Formats: sequence, structure tokens, C-alpha cells
Amino acid sequence: MLKIDNLTVVYPGEKIKAIDSVNLTAGLGENIALIGENGAGKTSLLLAIAWVIEKANGTIEIDGIQLSGKTIGEIRKRVGLVFQNPDDQLFMPLVFDDVAFGCRNFGLPENEVKTRVDETLNQLNIVRLRNRSSLKLSEGEKRMAAIATVLVMEPSVLMFDEPTAFLDHKSRRLLIETLKKLHHTKIIVTHDLAFAAELCSRVVIMKEGRIAADGNPALLYDKELMQNCGLEAIAGG
Repeated sequence: MLKIDNLTVVYPGEKIKAIDSVNLTAGLGENIALIGENGAGKTSLLLAIAWVIEKANGTIEIDGIQLSGKTIGEIRKRVGLVFQNPDDQLFMPLVFDDVAFGCRNFGLPENEVKTRVDETLNQLNIVRLRNRSSLKLSEGEKRMAAIATVLVMEPSVLMFDEPTAFLDHKSRRLLIETLKKLHHTKIIVTHDLAFAAELCSRVVIMKEGRIAADGNPALLYDKELMQNCGLEAIAGG
């Protein structure tokens, strides 16, 4: 479970709040689409939850543990962030080593690392990529490998930044079916509204660092609301 209370983020040297007094709770197994125009604060919110941004006011809790300098190690076991560009998470010689990196970094025994990696690759149906270099993978394969690097840590909350970016239709469909099978709490930043409508039971719309609307996917078809937030509604609503 994720709970955010009165979170505010101002980047160094900036006056405008990237995140402005945001309150958000995500329940167990919820799929939440986080949408908004560029600069609305979506990615900043993910980075604050993952403590990539440390200078934030307010509180963030994961599974009842409040995020702080003292708890960051435990929090990073419980929340995983999949970046928009898979190359930001794939940098080792082989996919196995990329997926194993986090576990090794936390000092897990090598036999447990191997077990976790193999189970994760099998769960995502990408065992065939185990001994391949990410440099030779398709964009869809890279996306799955990047997800594996996070999933292997057994988090309770998964966060995605534009997960359908760079994907062709086949890879996008595979991603949707894969995410449907993962029963984690998910926060998904996306401009792909059809993807959000199919996968997510809840939509949170951000505008100028604040939450402008929070509800079911019907929000994506609300022309007036979407236009007021700098977005284009899904046709046919």
C-alpha cells in the first residue's frame, strides 16, 4: 500500500512547485494511470516516491513504513521504478547480470540471487534472454528485461514511466497482458490513453503539480475535463 500526504517538491533554483500539496493513496493491487500534460508533475511524483528526489516536504509511506534517510534501504525493496528508457536500467554484459544487480547490491547470497533471477525471467517468459546482451535485444525485449530488474526485488509497489514508449503493436499488446498478470500495486505514468483505459481501474489526472481529478477510466472520455488539463479525451465517450 502507498500513502502520500501533503507532498510538495521544489527543484533547486526553481520557484514553481513541481509537486504541490499532493495527497494520494493506492490500495493493494490497484492499477492507477497517472496522466497529465508535459510538466504536470507526473514523473516528479514517481521520482519522489522512489527517493530519487530527496528534497521533498510531506510524507510518503510504503506498507506502513515512512520514507526517510533511515528507511530508504527498506523502501527500495518495496517499491520499484521502471524508467521510460530501458537502456537506463540495462548496463551489464548480460541480461542475467542486469536482473541480478539489485539483489547483489543488497548483499543477497548468490544462490538466492540465481533463484530469484531465474524465477523472474520465467514469470515474464523471457528465460531465452538470460545470457544475451541488452545491446542485441528488441525494444520489446528490453522493456521486459527492465521490468525484470525491478520485479526480482519482490516489491509491493511497481511504478512505470511511459511503459509503451518505443514499442510496436505486438510488443505493446504483450506488455499489457504481462502487466495484467502482475498483482502488485501499480502507478503508471502514460500518454497512451487507450492503454490506460484497458489496464487501469483508476485514473489520476495532474495539472501544474496538483491532482486535478481522481476517478475511474470514464475521466479519459470527459472532453471538458481533459481539455482543461491540456489533454485530448478518448473519442467516443
